[in-house]
Amino acid sequence: MKILMLAFGTFFFKYRNQAFPLIILVLFVAVPPTTAILSSAALERWKDVLALAIVLAGLVLRATVIGYAYIKRGGLNKRVYARDLVTEGMFGVCRNPLYVGNMLIYVGLFLFHGNPVVVVVGSLLFGFIYQCIVYAEEEFLANKFGEAYSAYCRDVPRWGLKLSAFSASTEGMAFNVRRVIAKDYSTMSSTLIALLATEFYRVAADSISDQELSYAIVLVGLLVAVLALTGLVSSLKKKGVFDELTAAR
Repeated sequence: MKILMLAFGTFFFKYRNQAFPLIILVLFVAVPPTTAILSSAALERWKDVLALAIVLAGLVLRATVIGYAYIKRGGLNKRVYARDLVTEGMFGVCRNPLYVGNMLIYVGLFLFHGNPVVVVVGSLLFGFIYQCIVYAEEEFLANKFGEAYSAYCRDVPRWGLKLSAFSASTEGMAFNVRRVIAKDYSTMSSTLIALLATEFYRVAADSISDQELSYAIVLVGLLVAVLALTGLVSSLKKKGVFDELTAAR
């Protein structure tokens, strides 16, 4: 089973940027989002508030990781790779803080959609995929860094957050907001787009009143604004504005 999970993790590490959006799109299109939990609009609103809080927690965690210590993402030639064993910053709090942030974002998105099938299937599927990816990375890191990585694993949890270590792990480090924007704008953008698209889908699925039509127009306007801002940051990045900030450690 472990060998199969390693192969599965290696595959998704390489193709996750294509596979993950496709999986989410298929789930969201196949099953319409909920409009009222147990016929209660109030419960639906509270569910959405909880979902947005979970998404925000994921984005904040990712921002904290990248703002304090950045490692080369995406491996090398789309294969698992690490030049150095990074243990400072949020990597002294959790061995996979970016993946924890990602899972919070995905779970929040699935919950925001609201259909129990999407929430359960999506959360379990992505949790399994990330566990496989982590197995593949751990195999590589254990072979490359040996006892140093074993000691790191004994001290820092794989998925949990050892918050008591945060102060020591970030001592002497400064949080860099511009680096967060430069390196994580695409994640922020895709998350906002998914939320806005889901909400638009929810509104469009019902018979639209004049009030709902106005709301739908606002959603489209926000979507256009997010796309425009994303394009601006991408253009600045291509011009080299963030080159110094995006250099990997």
